[in-house]
Amino acid sequence: MRQSTVLRDDWCPMAHEHPEMPDNEQTPTIDTSVPHSARIWNYWLGGKDNFPSDQAAGDEIRQVFPAIVEDARAVRAFLNRAVRHLAGTAGVRQFLDVGTGLPTVNNTHEVAQSVAPECRVVYVDNDPLVLAHARALLVGSPAGTTAYIDADLRDPESILQGAAEILSFDEPIALILMGILGHITDNEEARGIVHRLMDTLPPGSYLVISDLTNEVNGEAVDKAIRYWNENSSNPRVNRTPDEIARFFDGLEVLEPGVVSSSLWRPEITGPPPVDDFGAVGYKP
Repeated sequence: MRQSTVLRDDWCPMAHEHPEMPDNEQTPTIDTSVPHSARIWNYWLGGKDNFPSDQAAGDEIRQVFPAIVEDARAVRAFLNRAVRHLAGTAGVRQFLDVGTGLPTVNNTHEVAQSVAPECRVVYVDNDPLVLAHARALLVGSPAGTTAYIDADLRDPESILQGAAEILSFDEPIALILMGILGHITDNEEARGIVHRLMDTLPPGSYLVISDLTNEVNGEAVDKAIRYWNENSSNPRVNRTPDEIARFFDGLEVLEPGVVSSSLWRPEITGPPPVDDFGAVGYKP
């Protein structure tokens, strides 16, 4: 098990004034010639942290799956609604966001701390570009804590070890897994990782998941996944809603259950369904 790296919002005296990496940190090597899912996602959401290879791949995927941009936006909106509910109605004050990706707008800590400034949020990712942009993620509420762990979802022990430096495992924690489980292509392995993480979290904790299906656009999604797997070193799979539901075994799934992410407690009337399905589960 490799040692996880933890960066906090108080890791250097002038943390919020100097966005560059500290002198003792080496800027991570980033291969800009190979498309990366986090950077493509950033491109679809209108961000600037992407490269020509990501833009080209994103455009190719959009050609075969035109609804992917709407999917990306719907997933971001689902995350915002779920976090607002958890920090508000549910009273959760700790969040563990694994596979956070690149900062855009309305990141988990921004949403949670806008509801309750004292919220503690830990991000987890192993993408070197995300590490290079960790400074942006770490600017949170002065009353709360925002931190970043350099760790891989396939190594839940490192995630738990790093999170324990920031979060209290005696109080409820919301585990967030948005769009990342599809990269764990084996169903048993993916379920094992989720259950290992949730088994460690205390009663009263929550699980938030959204991931890609082909329930709405069918073959278009399958073509997009085939293109991605032929052009990326980080393959992914689609899962059915029933397979996504299995991640919530042993939990109480909040209404309306496992649904298209756009249909989870929408703020507008009659939103169109998207191919990402998600849910929020409660650990009794």
